[in-house]
Amino acid sequence: MSMRELPATECQALLGSGDPPQFLDVREPWEVETAAVSGALNIPMGQVPTRLGELDKARPIIVMCHHGRRSAQVGMLLERNGFAEVINLTGGIAAWSDDVDPSVPQY
Repeated sequence: MSMRELPATECQALLGSGDPPQFLDVREPWEVETAAVSGALNIPMGQVPTRLGELDKARPIIVMCHHGRRSAQVGMLLERNGFAEVINLTGGIAAWSDDVDPSVPQY
């Protein structure tokens, strides 16, 4: 299965479902301090390869960054490491702020 790209509104719907996917934020800590989405696990992109054990390969996972480029790279890494269902949040937290939660600051 190849990585899906979904807009923020569809990711929000999945996260609000009865069996929500894991939600991984791969931005740096200073970025998360600036703007965060509640419930997301923050593992900075550079640490993901050494912290794969913190993620459940059997569950779908949504990956998010600032605009969607870093999360797409991490998504490919996850797929190469046996994660069955990887979803990239198109447009990242910027799109989340625009389309889902305007209280999340833009930066």
